[in-house]
Amino acid sequence: MTHRIAIAPSGFKESLSAARVAEAIAVGVRRVIPDADLDLIPLVDGGEGTAEALALAGGGRLVPCTATGPVGDPVPSHFALLGGGGTTPGPLTAVVEMAAVAGLALVPPGLRHPGATTTYGVGELIRAALDTGARRILIGCGDSGTSDGGAGALQALGARLTDRHGRELRRGGGALHELEHIDPAGLDRRLAGAELLVACNPYNVLCGKRGVARVFGPQKGATPAEVELLSAGLERWAAVLTRDLLPALNRDHAPAFAPEPEPGPGPAPALATGVPLDLRTAPGTGASGGLGAGLAAVGARLCPRYDVLLDGLDLDARLARADFVITAEGALDHQTVRGKIPAEVARRAQASGVPVLVLAGTIGPGAQDVRSVGVDAYSAILPAPMTLVEAIGRSGELLADATERALRIMALGSRLGERAGRYAPSA
Repeated sequence: MTHRIAIAPSGFKESLSAARVAEAIAVGVRRVIPDADLDLIPLVDGGEGTAEALALAGGGRLVPCTATGPVGDPVPSHFALLGGGGTTPGPLTAVVEMAAVAGLALVPPGLRHPGATTTYGVGELIRAALDTGARRILIGCGDSGTSDGGAGALQALGARLTDRHGRELRRGGGALHELEHIDPAGLDRRLAGAELLVACNPYNVLCGKRGVARVFGPQKGATPAEVELLSAGLERWAAVLTRDLLPALNRDHAPAFAPEPEPGPGPAPALATGVPLDLRTAPGTGASGGLGAGLAAVGARLCPRYDVLLDGLDLDARLARADFVITAEGALDHQTVRGKIPAEVARRAQASGVPVLVLAGTIGPGAQDVRSVGVDAYSAILPAPMTLVEAIGRSGELLADATERALRIMALGSRLGERAGRYAPSA
């Protein structure tokens, strides 16, 4: 009997793309089950590799460009163009991947101070996409190295941010507590005729005890004192955005997320219509260090990322056809159940009764929670202690080896089960 195995992983940050992860897992599967029927489904969550993956899936192309990086220096970047003829009919759509211009991988380790990094380059990419004629722009959020609430992006799009003395605010989330006024007069007028869709994790909110500064600031290099400064700045940012920009938008027809989700591994918040958008606590406003809130204030719609990014992959049907699913991510911990790819894959596979194995670079506190969303087993890929540099350099090899080990253990369990059944007393 041919085994049908779906391989649906995310990428490993600063290491392997989702496609490379899927290929490495496939190598491990072939060592144990040479004739397996493999369906490789590399998945993206809006972070690194999103623009390239969607361009490949939709017959589009990458457009190279140079933009302002997170620490203020020019960096080589790109966005994708889909549709407008060719293999993908329909209106021209641009995919702006914020990680390609403001991602953590672009912030040198010695400069990881989220109070100083900026999303200015994201706004530049949006303008470049508008220059191509695209009027539908999908912004992928994830893997960010910023915590400026999208202030830099709005500055690049023409908004003027000033302090109480009328001076232009310096870039970075560390300056937001000084914000006094936002002048939208210079905003790119093409935004009014464009559809901006922000693909974001609905569990990420801008402010409050679970706001992005407190949850993700330390991961981006913030000290406890800097976390408090960033939190205060984002509170100020939400207040001024609400006062100076939201009144100018006609939001009556635009769907907004339901109120802030409760903690825990339950389903992601659903969209609700006719609900005024609370920039402090609406789901998705904290995406990419608050970029979601900044873009929502100029008319973007915050969308559950998988509703947008998995469109066209026929993922549910492909998982249902499999006998077994393998997914993977760099770190498996308490965050996984809150919108990470393995949790999304497991929920969908569970609906069809398909077992799921997760392979992870590291396993941290709360990893056991993934069982509540349909994960049957999980395993770390490291066979022995090693440095992060070595693990990153060998990640493809480690994934293949870990896949082989896991499948051989599963095969042993299957043989033991068969043997026990063979010698079970007859009724």
